[in-house]
Amino acid sequence: MQKVRMIAQGRVQGVGFRWGVVTLALEIGGITGRVWNNDDGTVEILAQAESSATMAKFIQEIRKGPTPFSKVTYLDVQMSNFSSYSDFKVAN
Repeated sequence: MQKVRMIAQGRVQGVGFRWGVVTLALEIGGITGRVWNNDDGTVEILAQAESSATMAKFIQEIRKGPTPFSKVTYLDVQMSNFSSYSDFKVAN
């Protein structure tokens, strides 16, 4: 199981970014986790996948921006260790 923590900077709040991340995870399949806005204007993503190829595709698509109006200028990706999730959704 590969688990990553990502922090996206750029035009990532107010453009449907979080819902785009959820939709992307569902479209790719095999990815579970959470996504939320941070107070500093970034978006944080915890994602896990069995396949490293699946995770690589997910990260690549996040870098492009999951919605037409989003623009990721920087994406910090780090291996992480967190509780496992059974779905992917926006966290409160």
